[in-house]
Amino acid sequence: MDAELRALEDNGTWEITALPPGKRAIGYKWIYRTKLKSDGSVDKCNARLVALACRKKFGVDYWETFAPATKMTTMSTLLAVASMQQWHVFQMDVSNAFLHGDLEEEVYMTTPQGYAGLGKAVQPAAIAPSDTKHVCKLVKSLYGLKQAPRKWFEKLPNALLHFAFTQSKADCT
Repeated sequence: MDAELRALEDNGTWEITALPPGKRAIGYKWIYRTKLKSDGSVDKCNARLVALACRKKFGVDYWETFAPATKMTTMSTLLAVASMQQWHVFQMDVSNAFLHGDLEEEVYMTTPQGYAGLGKAVQPAAIAPSDTKHVCKLVKSLYGLKQAPRKWFEKLPNALLHFAFTQSKADCT
């Protein structure tokens, strides 16, 4: 949990602020996952902070959610051409990809329990102060937000075009 919170802080995902009058803060939940090695032994344990945005309303809290996905025929064609031309093919994985999308909407989330602030370790619930006045104003997307895939897709093409990639007219992704 500490590592996840540090990653969110390093990314500038939120700002701690007082909840403005008339605004509601959404909740959050932790998702835990154990990754295993091929022999079945534990490789690592992951914790992911997910926004509970199920009560958000279209047209009020967010406006667009559509994000295109690559067509399988496009991938098959690219791999076939690469194979025929004997090109090297590389795969890239963007760690925490959804966390890079910039939010324009005002989204407030309750502060994670035990969160003591920038750079401080998570405090056990028994000794963590309960601060109900302060919330996290989300600056960047967080898993669970309905607009997170779209916000990521808004950022990715601009970066690829900056590196002289060309966007296909047959598949916008």
